[in-house]
Amino acid sequence: MKKFVYSQMLAGVFLSFNLATAATEAARVNDKVITVEDVNSKLLEASRGNPMAAPSRKQVLDELIKREAAIQEAKRMKLDQDPAILDRINNVLYFALIEKKLGPDFDKISFSESDTKNWYEKNPEIRTSHIFISLPQGVSADEESKAEKRLGEILSEVKSGKRSFAEAAQQYSEDPSAPMGGDLDYRMKDRLDPAFFKAAVKLGKVGDIAGPVRTPFGFHLIRLTGKRSWLEADRARVKRLILEEKRQDLVSRFLNDLRQKAKVSTNEKALKD
Repeated sequence: MKKFVYSQMLAGVFLSFNLATAATEAARVNDKVITVEDVNSKLLEASRGNPMAAPSRKQVLDELIKREAAIQEAKRMKLDQDPAILDRINNVLYFALIEKKLGPDFDKISFSESDTKNWYEKNPEIRTSHIFISLPQGVSADEESKAEKRLGEILSEVKSGKRSFAEAAQQYSEDPSAPMGGDLDYRMKDRLDPAFFKAAVKLGKVGDIAGPVRTPFGFHLIRLTGKRSWLEADRARVKRLILEEKRQDLVSRFLNDLRQKAKVSTNEKALKD
């Protein structure tokens, strides 16, 4: 309550300034003017973050002076023309645009408990084990075929009873999970490759095996070892995933619309290996 009263008092003080006072020069750093309005704005921002330890106007002004001096030095060094810096600036602009255009739509996102349950039934938390053969980027079709064939041979060993899935994973898998029999523990779709998750969820019952399954990392044999029911689900996490999915859908549609409106040309030949 004290924090609220303190913030309201500060806000009232700032609002009492007339426009002439707000535009008054508080400091000058070379040719750049820092106004009283700049100081008041930063002070109000600081008071909202921690109203019981808000800095004085003099402290705020000192920080603004040092910040401006640093910015001017960065420009003197032409850091604003550095490709890496420009890329970071463009990233800030990109996310600022998303927030500006889609922020109100994000706030309107809603879904019911029934929606949450239906989503989870299609995207349950699952436990899997896998046997993995890694394939580097740009691998030849022949190497892909050999890796797929090798996993097929391993699958035959498991199905024939020559080795258990865990034993085969320990012997053949190229994943860090190999010593644990390929166990990946319980994971939801955000912590598994989409192709991996899709193949695993399609498995009918615990113990079933899918594969070989291709992902960007290589080939997998996937064994379903557990599936948490809706009653066992972390519902708060499920809701976060649904919210993120809905946000991503809004972003995707927005960006696709921008792409359609832009004049775009591509050089497909330059992308070929």
